[in-house]
Amino acid sequence: MNTLPTASLSADNVAPIMSVRGVNKTYAGGFQALKNINLDIRRGEIFALLGPNGAGKTTLISIICGIVNASSGAIIADGHDIVRDYRKARATIGLVPQELHTDAFESVWATVTFSRGLFGKPPNPAYLEKVLRDLSLWDKRKQKIMALSGGMKRRVLIAKALAHEPAILFLDEPSAGVDVELRRDMWRMVRELRAQGTTIILTTHYIEEAEEMADRIGVISKGELILVEGKQALMRKLGKKQLTLTLRQPMTGIPANLNAWSLELADNGQALVYSFDTQKEETGIAELMRALAEQDIEFKDLRSRESSLEDIFVSLVHRPKETAA
Repeated sequence: MNTLPTASLSADNVAPIMSVRGVNKTYAGGFQALKNINLDIRRGEIFALLGPNGAGKTTLISIICGIVNASSGAIIADGHDIVRDYRKARATIGLVPQELHTDAFESVWATVTFSRGLFGKPPNPAYLEKVLRDLSLWDKRKQKIMALSGGMKRRVLIAKALAHEPAILFLDEPSAGVDVELRRDMWRMVRELRAQGTTIILTTHYIEEAEEMADRIGVISKGELILVEGKQALMRKLGKKQLTLTLRQPMTGIPANLNAWSLELADNGQALVYSFDTQKEETGIAELMRALAEQDIEFKDLRSRESSLEDIFVSLVHRPKETAA
């Protein structure tokens, strides 16, 4: 894996906390899991990496965290090359893995304390107590991990990842197999960590997770990063609005002089549907209303709907490659 000079990372004279350049991963047998990934993560943001199962999310995280070697490319984490300065780079990163694997015969307190020491951090019982209390684990600190429920074990993984006070926290599919209470606690903690300056990278295929928390979103599909955009900008740029008019009298067809609005009939002719880009001005609605009145087409109800992040994600992932960027 090539190294990347930190001097080349600056953008507007401010270096991102993490920079990924030209990362590829090909496994034995020729399967290419990642294809020329280029990505900058801003300091203090919550970045959500979205993609279906098998898209390459976990492979990318595993490379950044030193678990898997890239076939080519370079990564800088908080100013440290992850190959040349592995120990320093890894010390800046906390990882909550997707799979549940913990020291089954250790107590919660022992495993979290060990994780902190593993990175050369001096003892800080007060900090570890706060982490365990925030995760509702303080009352379980003396219990062996093997005696905990699955949800509690996942809380322990989060505590272990936070034990050495990392500047960058990876959450790999954090909602996989967790209950609603843990998901809510985890989202609260993520916001608090971000407020304290921690950078959060979240990988998920649960769209509501990204919609709830992320500042920016990246979409990965079949090993390629097809889009990186601010959440609100993404929804403005790629979202659509839909106006549905419930008619007083059903229609069998749309009059020719309404063709300019690309209307669709729905509910067996009981409704007219008008779809338009969120970036376009909505003056077309007023014009449509006037045109309907001129045609003596009356409606008894109307409702509007805006694209969700899930709608946009699905359209991006299933869009033909040549138009996905």
